[in-house]
Amino acid sequence: MMEAYILYSALAGLALLPVLLYWRNPYFFQDLSFTIASIKIGIRMSKVKRQKPFYSILDCFLDKVVKQPDKKFLVFEDSSYTYSQADKESNKVARALSTQAGLQEGDTVALFLGNDPQFVWMWLALSKLGCKASLLNHNIRSKSLLHCFSCCDATVLVAGADLREAVEEVLPSLTQQGVRVFILSEVCDVEGIESLSVHIQQASDQPLSPELRANVTLKSPALYIYTSGTTGLPKAAVINQERVWMSSFCQAISGVRSDDVLFVYLPLYHTAGFLMGLCGAIERGITVVLRRKFSASQFWNDCRKYDVTVVQYIGEVMRYLCNTPERDNDRDHQVRLALGNGIRTDTWVNFLQRFGDIRICECYGATEGNVGFVNYCGKVGAIGKEHFLHKMAYNYALIRYDTEKEEPVKDSRGFCIKVPAGETGLLVARIGESTPFSGYAKNSQQTEKKKVRDVFVKGDLYFNSGDLLKIDSEGFIFFQDRIGDTFRWKGENVATTEVADHLLTIDCVEEANVYGVKVPGHEGRIGMAAVKLKENMDFDSNAAYQYVKNCLPSYARPCFIRIQGALVVTGTFKQMKVKLAEEGFNPDAIKDPLFYLQDNKGYAPMTQQIFDSIAEGRIRL
Repeated sequence: MMEAYILYSALAGLALLPVLLYWRNPYFFQDLSFTIASIKIGIRMSKVKRQKPFYSILDCFLDKVVKQPDKKFLVFEDSSYTYSQADKESNKVARALSTQAGLQEGDTVALFLGNDPQFVWMWLALSKLGCKASLLNHNIRSKSLLHCFSCCDATVLVAGADLREAVEEVLPSLTQQGVRVFILSEVCDVEGIESLSVHIQQASDQPLSPELRANVTLKSPALYIYTSGTTGLPKAAVINQERVWMSSFCQAISGVRSDDVLFVYLPLYHTAGFLMGLCGAIERGITVVLRRKFSASQFWNDCRKYDVTVVQYIGEVMRYLCNTPERDNDRDHQVRLALGNGIRTDTWVNFLQRFGDIRICECYGATEGNVGFVNYCGKVGAIGKEHFLHKMAYNYALIRYDTEKEEPVKDSRGFCIKVPAGETGLLVARIGESTPFSGYAKNSQQTEKKKVRDVFVKGDLYFNSGDLLKIDSEGFIFFQDRIGDTFRWKGENVATTEVADHLLTIDCVEEANVYGVKVPGHEGRIGMAAVKLKENMDFDSNAAYQYVKNCLPSYARPCFIRIQGALVVTGTFKQMKVKLAEEGFNPDAIKDPLFYLQDNKGYAPMTQQIFDSIAEGRIRL
């Protein structure tokens, strides 16, 4: 009898255990799931580190080619390619590049392409040759394009046919540097630009020898991905093979399955689209639906057409979708998971209410950073959640930061101060062997600026994320703001000094101070410029519009311009941005002349009526 009682008590205890655990920690089961996924990834990564010869994400792709040759790998418009077909297409590209450009292992090739299959074939081909790919933003032009190309020591540029004019603009400089320039078209009659397409068509699709990449290791540079910064020009973040692997695991940690179909419409030159999207899909062995660019009106139609189950996003994308006219079939889709970053709390709630039970997995990380977070619990508004395994792998902290002085606050001993739960602080992460910071190519000054020394003890070294975060009592992490001279608009980082440099070339402008201002109902900050005009000159709104239209991507063009008699600077002649950003663009509160970029037609005087329409959402920016 006693034995039966003991057994009954034990079983009852086991039955009550989940209830007790849940009572103590409502996120216990999500934490457990994350623990299991993290352990699996840790085991997988340790195998990669031990494997000889080195096993890259390309080798992972080639294994998938063997295991599932007939499974769809890439779907683009009305075409689709199996894993086997993708392998053969990239073999042809690799052979054409090898014979025509004379590429050798270790060379760097700049890819100036939009989202289409050729981008994917090019990268796979370069990986098969042991070469590095420099992923150029296809929106950049002239000075920025030349800078991005030069800072990674690329010897070859491959451009899409639709970007021929942009290439011709910088061709004299490229020719002077001895750069080989190829364009993906059948013919090209421009001296100095060679057609590559015909050579690809004629090349063999047979496999290439692994010996061509025999010297590639876990620490070898694999990619250059560009990120804006305070220098005024993009910086080339060095992405090594280990970082490619770690970024690719984001899908696994988010719960992407082998039978999922991923929708990639974010640009492949970005970390999100390329590493988390394409490389993550290869790691999972899934199908990728690729689109040239995002379309709010066609988004759900595409999801239905291609049986999409997983989508990527940035915050602006979700807001655009919520702003489209409601339809009866808004919930008629198979999307079960959305993976991305930057979604506002109100948009998050609206999205779920309108489009159904979709799990939103918000992530946080910087292209060049050495720490990231995942909100695996789905807590609305959070960018991540602390977890004991994650804290064991990444030594990070939030430190007190003085936004006026733009520097960390130090204690009496000269060390940084950790902020308590619930307070905002600057995220820093320890730089070490397992959490390296590779820095920026040919830019030691900016690399050094991202390092913080003697943080908690003499001699330690941390990565400065440039982001202000907050961690609540439950361990959920919330993004608060960015520091420095970069703001984010429509998913793109905009370097204020780069935009200011462009404005200074307009005849009537003597000084320019560029900053981001918040707009009701919008993620990020939109560009605004305070300018001082040259003596005896008026603001030439037409010339200003034509210049920003020709020289800046749409997301970087200042939407508002404020004319000032003198620009306010600090004692060290640093331009003051914080106060200007706080004052915004309300003509009722600002007595300086204001101009508004009206529907990309030109700069028109800012009125109270326009301001009210923007604030109330009648005018969308």
